[in-house]
Amino acid sequence: MEQRLQSGLAALNLPVEGIPALVRYGDLLIETNKVMNLTAITDPEDVATLHFLDSAALLTLESFSGKSVVDVGTGAGFPGLPLRVLEPSIRLTLLDSLNKRIQFLETVCRELDLPDVACVHARAEEFAAEHRETFDLAVSRAVAALPVLCELCLPQVKPGGKFLAMKSVESDAELAASQHAIAILGGAVEAVRDYAIPGTDVRHRLIVVEKVKKTPEKYPRMFAKIKKNPL
Repeated sequence: MEQRLQSGLAALNLPVEGIPALVRYGDLLIETNKVMNLTAITDPEDVATLHFLDSAALLTLESFSGKSVVDVGTGAGFPGLPLRVLEPSIRLTLLDSLNKRIQFLETVCRELDLPDVACVHARAEEFAAEHRETFDLAVSRAVAALPVLCELCLPQVKPGGKFLAMKSVESDAELAASQHAIAILGGAVEAVRDYAIPGTDVRHRLIVVEKVKKTPEKYPRMFAKIKKNPL
């Protein structure tokens, strides 16, 4: 894992000081995954590339320095926690609806000496309603349709901030279907950036949605309504 991270971060022109912390994180992930379903990716080399380097690539696509960031549906901590390890100036909130995952992330943050990372157990729509327009950036690698993700994430972003959605390079139709939701929620697509994960043939996509105006107060709706009638 260490060598894969070394070569991958060098390819991305990112600092390598965070490698020991990422290796420890990877060890904790693989060990905990034996008793808790955190990831289907369990080979250390694949954890390095498909989790850590995939997350790290965002630092080459958008400025995170000094930003407040919420990772919505963070799961086992991706992409937020690797971003925070590699860019210590990030003020990070990890948000997930499953308490076991949050407990795992709290353990990782203790092990990596990251006491300022907020690990929050909450449903995204409820957290968004209570933290409206609080963050510079919202990020998500959650497996949900983009119109749904937009309604969960954009209300949390300050006007002038951005929502960064990690998606497949085959997400053109999904993006087209999201234009109505993005406009209603106060966003505008700023960029679509495809990128390669170093050391692999895998290409992923970052969809950058700028928050151009305030989100109407009635959003986000309760999740049952979001799911039943996406914008």
